[in-house]
Amino acid sequence: MIDPATLTPATRLYLRPIWFAESPVRLDGQTARLGNGLLWFQGYEVTAIEGDTRPVRERISVADFAGWTTRLPEPLAQRAHALAANVAALRAPLTLGTRTIRFDVPQVMGILNMTPDSFSDGGKHLDDPQAAADSGFAMGAAGAAIIDVGGESTRPGADTVWEGDEIARVVPVIERLAASGTPVSIDTRKAAVMEAALGAGASLVNDVSALLHDPRSMDVVARAGCPVILMHAPSPGEDPHADPSYHDVVTDVFDWLEARIAACVAAGIVREKIIVDPGLGFGKTLNQNLAIINRLALFQGLGVPLLLGASRKRMIGALSNEAPASARLGGSVALAFRGVELGAQLLRVHDVPETVQMVHVWRGLRDAALTEGG
Repeated sequence: MIDPATLTPATRLYLRPIWFAESPVRLDGQTARLGNGLLWFQGYEVTAIEGDTRPVRERISVADFAGWTTRLPEPLAQRAHALAANVAALRAPLTLGTRTIRFDVPQVMGILNMTPDSFSDGGKHLDDPQAAADSGFAMGAAGAAIIDVGGESTRPGADTVWEGDEIARVVPVIERLAASGTPVSIDTRKAAVMEAALGAGASLVNDVSALLHDPRSMDVVARAGCPVILMHAPSPGEDPHADPSYHDVVTDVFDWLEARIAACVAAGIVREKIIVDPGLGFGKTLNQNLAIINRLALFQGLGVPLLLGASRKRMIGALSNEAPASARLGGSVALAFRGVELGAQLLRVHDVPETVQMVHVWRGLRDAALTEGG
């Protein structure tokens, strides 16, 4: 239990939506809506952390939340209301070329690796940009809203790639995809690659270093006015998995992403064009990854679209008799479904048709629950 009288203005406060409801019908005043989507919930788990002490948590119903905040010190009451407003806020649609991507329902991003050494599908299309583009077209036809093209593996131990080689890998593919009107994102940490990809028709930057690896990348994105995905990784250096250190992994990652959003906004990047990714598998243990997924709804307090990238990750193998990457479809769909249930607005996946089918079935279940009034 949290005793508001013991909290100080320095206390770190977090809200996690809990007690999800099948429908808000006949629950007037007892539910709140998550991100203007298809999810309603009946309570918040409040987490308070004072310095380096262990987190203290309490569950408060939506109906009692406003009254509970009156007992908090004023800065914390403001913080609590700001977090609740972020949870409920509309996730602004993205304009990618001629396409508009809305987040009132979950969207799927297809992974297209132009690398020889990615952990799942490295080398598949490395020397054939047309075959790679055809693979991207197929993902789009299967329901992917965005195709994410990358030319450098960021798996543990992967070799770094010279920016010229990375550009040569991705630009011919991006040009082919963009010419058809396909929304394309560029998965890179390097400013020069961002510039080349945006010039070739990409309309979104996906950076595993959250614009920290390359000192020019923040300016490139700000000047381009394009949307950006900020992913958490413990190190902005050559090895993004290096030197992990966490007091409480979920709230630590939240704090880090919150600071990166603020830094990007201060640099001129429009908040409505920012997406966040907690970075599953990047410098995190199996238990830390599971904690992030189970408490994923806490990241809704950032008030921007949330991407979940769990597809074929090693954690699935660790939970399923060391299944290889090519045999992790079931686990990938299970994690994607869990993410959607907790509010993830964007799913970055290898297996597009299966994930899109899952989202369609989930949408059908939600529509039926809302129509039937729970």
